[in-house]
Amino acid sequence: MPRAVFKPYSQGQVCLFPRSLDEKIAENAPVRLVSQIVDNLDISEITNSYKGGGSSSYNPRMLLKLILFSYLNNIYSCRKIEKQTLENIHYMWLTGMQEPDHNTINLFRSSRLKDSIHKIFTQIVLMLVDMGYLSLDVLYVDGTKLESRANRYTFVWRKKVEKNKAKLEAKILMILKQVEEGIAQDNQPDDEPPKPINSKELKERIAAMNREQLAKEDAKAVKTLEEKHLPKLQEYEKHLKTLNTRNSYSKTDSTATFMRLKDDHMQNGQLKPAYNLQIGTENQFIIHFDFFSNCADFFTLIPFHNGFKKHYQKMPAKVVADSGYGSEENYEFMQNEDIEAFVKYPMFHAEQKKSFKNNPFIAQNLFYNKEKDYFVCPMGQHMENMGTSTRESESGYKSTVTFYEAKNCNGCTHKSLCHKAKGNRRIEVNHKLNKYRKNARQLLTSEDGLYYRSHRSIEPEAVFGQTKTNKQYNRFRHFGLDMIKMDFGIFATAFNLGKLWNYKEKTKKKVKNHTRKVFIMVFVFTSYEKNRLNKKNTIQGKTRTKQAA
Repeated sequence: MPRAVFKPYSQGQVCLFPRSLDEKIAENAPVRLVSQIVDNLDISEITNSYKGGGSSSYNPRMLLKLILFSYLNNIYSCRKIEKQTLENIHYMWLTGMQEPDHNTINLFRSSRLKDSIHKIFTQIVLMLVDMGYLSLDVLYVDGTKLESRANRYTFVWRKKVEKNKAKLEAKILMILKQVEEGIAQDNQPDDEPPKPINSKELKERIAAMNREQLAKEDAKAVKTLEEKHLPKLQEYEKHLKTLNTRNSYSKTDSTATFMRLKDDHMQNGQLKPAYNLQIGTENQFIIHFDFFSNCADFFTLIPFHNGFKKHYQKMPAKVVADSGYGSEENYEFMQNEDIEAFVKYPMFHAEQKKSFKNNPFIAQNLFYNKEKDYFVCPMGQHMENMGTSTRESESGYKSTVTFYEAKNCNGCTHKSLCHKAKGNRRIEVNHKLNKYRKNARQLLTSEDGLYYRSHRSIEPEAVFGQTKTNKQYNRFRHFGLDMIKMDFGIFATAFNLGKLWNYKEKTKKKVKNHTRKVFIMVFVFTSYEKNRLNKKNTIQGKTRTKQAA
């Protein structure tokens, strides 16, 4: 039996001529792509933020490469990034054998990149446009909820604050009424509701009462106002100021709003402090992102597109989105901006069903006489115009609704199928919205519409799946909206670099496979021709032999 032979092994071996780290990095390694892209970026805004003097600083371009490559590899902790620079040869090559500690990395990320990461992200997107991967003409828009780092149980609710504030104001006014004599409150009727009072006014009135000679009980009541009720009133006012137009916020992260998450850590759809992340994609690249405190997508589309225009100085030619964005306000905005709106509305899929189309009692299926402005019910009765009403949305947009009512529904044999009201049937119609929906329906059911609708599910949805599952980026690690935008900006930039590397590798494989197929075909054809010629020569040789014989 032959004896096994092993290669020499010595941990204390010293190389006289050490090899270069560059030799250990593959030519198609992602780290080389990150380094190449960052070398072509304009980071003057970052370099200008450094002050002169003092000891030398790490090169900001090196730190940017380090952070982007770490996020590309699902490493988001500064301590883990520091560890990689000591152990991973790719990080050693990227940093030039330098070893910045976690404090340096965190300081660069939180202070230097906070105001400039979106510009760096935009530069890389424009590079992708020049490479031919993007056009910025088609924008697939969708949103998701990402959980905040905030404590899940330190919440503040608007209704609760307003309710407690009203009770406190009533209590304060009662005490003021008892203490102050000869002022207007004594002459007010008891049934008159108390007027709101703010902390500034209360503070002034307490100071005025303290200048007077008060009885013992009155002085005690004023002291209660000053030490107990005034701070509480200031606290409620601070809560309302922080809430602004929101319904809730977290005490540990005041910019986070409580939203119902589908994929929270407890898998039961609880309310958690979160942010509404909106992204726009093309070819599964993230080309724009923004965060909103409103959990409804209706009110995010317009500011999202304004942000897109701010960074790219243009609007997309086509927008593809689901029914969460199909509002009158959004359709009007896209029409004014000359955007083709492949955007569904809430009843789009229901309208495609036969049960909807064949139901003559649905308001959308009633015959409308545009010239004389009336609807006709299934029994032939005219539903006349009864007036209009103006409604205002949360964003301040005003829409007009027209009311139509039948003259007499008594005795109608189809009343139970038509409506459930006690009197005559009454419908509300928004003619402007119906016009926008008709245009959207024509676009969505066209050949282009079918194409974009089929691709919408594999555009932003795929990006969200990769973000939350493959990248494990499902909860933020920072407090505050500015820091969250910074962190996701780094993530989105690294995500696009990873996607670019994947596309390049796929292209190389396709070229390699094509070359291999061509080689095989040439080889087979050559072998076939060679065998054919040999066979032909053999036959000819036999023929000559026979002729000679």
